[in-house]
Amino acid sequence: MSSRRMFGTDGVRDLSNRGHMRPEAVLRLGLAFGAFLRSRGSDRPRVVLGADTRGSRDMLLCALSAGLASAGVEVVSAGVMPTPGVSTVASRAGFDGGAVISASHNPPEYNGVKFFDSRGFKLSDEEEAEVESLFEGDLEGFRSAPQGVGRVLEDGSLKGLYEGFLMGFASEVDLSGKRVVLDCANGACWEIAPRLFEAMGARLSLIGCAPDGSNINQGVGVTHLEALRSRVLEERAHFGVAYDGDGDRVLFVDALGRTVDGDLMLYALARFYRREGRLGAGVVATVMSNMGLEAKLQEEGIRVFRCPVGDRYVVEKALEVGSRLGGEQSGHVVALDLSSTGDGMLTALLLMRALSALGLKLEDLSDLVPRFHQRLLNFRVEDASLRRSLPSHPALLEEIASWEERLTGRGRIFVRPSGTEPLVRVLIEAEEEGILEEVASSISHRISSLTGIA
Repeated sequence: MSSRRMFGTDGVRDLSNRGHMRPEAVLRLGLAFGAFLRSRGSDRPRVVLGADTRGSRDMLLCALSAGLASAGVEVVSAGVMPTPGVSTVASRAGFDGGAVISASHNPPEYNGVKFFDSRGFKLSDEEEAEVESLFEGDLEGFRSAPQGVGRVLEDGSLKGLYEGFLMGFASEVDLSGKRVVLDCANGACWEIAPRLFEAMGARLSLIGCAPDGSNINQGVGVTHLEALRSRVLEERAHFGVAYDGDGDRVLFVDALGRTVDGDLMLYALARFYRREGRLGAGVVATVMSNMGLEAKLQEEGIRVFRCPVGDRYVVEKALEVGSRLGGEQSGHVVALDLSSTGDGMLTALLLMRALSALGLKLEDLSDLVPRFHQRLLNFRVEDASLRRSLPSHPALLEEIASWEERLTGRGRIFVRPSGTEPLVRVLIEAEEEGILEEVASSISHRISSLTGIA
């Protein structure tokens, strides 16, 4: 992976009106992306913009649009639209690129920018490094002539194009009589998702469908499933569905209140794709996916390819090995024969089709895939240099090697810096639950001693 300082796992993020999310910084980022597109051979690039429901979106949409227009780019805003919607529109409506103002699952005080190419794919590490280099360099030579400044337009029909794409799949699913609790995280899915489930005949109970600019992801969505789980059990619903703020992730809660995460969805979708002859070489899963998923898929004769965390790395690995399906435990799932990026609403529709075709209920999945026990630890490390170097610190590596020798291939310890927050994440996995706490305590003590965290 190329060295980047501004871009993280999924675009550029910061507190709104601070750091890289100050309007003047985002304007410059727009100018840099415009210069990047023009360097690819387009004299008059067209870029589609979308945003989630954060209160800072208008400020940053204006700033990004101004920067792009200064580079001679024609900007078309679709308004509030899920991230995968921008990807879909970019690839299907003849745009040279796309951009989304969103900080995904982060709290409302954060915001960010994600970029897409003309095929709807997120930029590669190398392409992001090029944009970052332009951002840090002299951009004056990339400003257009006075008569060549790009226009900034609005086109509300673009949201309809994306919704129509999804409705094509909804028409193939029958949820008549099913009670479904839907949590849209007060985010970008709040309008489209209920219409999709109503079109499938579901009887809906809604959570997180009243965005006000300051409540996105607040106690709702994929990172806060408690309200969804309570409502599913209270109303005796057949299942619940939760999205994140920008709609690229989805998680389910089954009728028994159990979380159905990306690993379980991948298991069902992999079987469905293989049955339909659409799977390709196998399934791509990130290093965070449960070892139990890999073991179960191997039993089914389905190969699993591992990749770093981030749905764009899932896409890169899938393209490399010839797979059409991949995803993350966190709920990013990519169906490459249909989409270029993680799409929560599309994933939900495909899972409904898969369960019907396989003769399964959602609650069957937790019983079908025995999983290793996991603990995920988060350590806040403000120093970015320390955050990046900690996973390879000799003392920590020695501690991990000692424990993994005891786990004898039936568990693992994985340490990585977060690409979206000032955190170091530690995944501890073991077939036997009893050893988890012992490992967690030991690793926590070692990291605390190395970082000075109390």
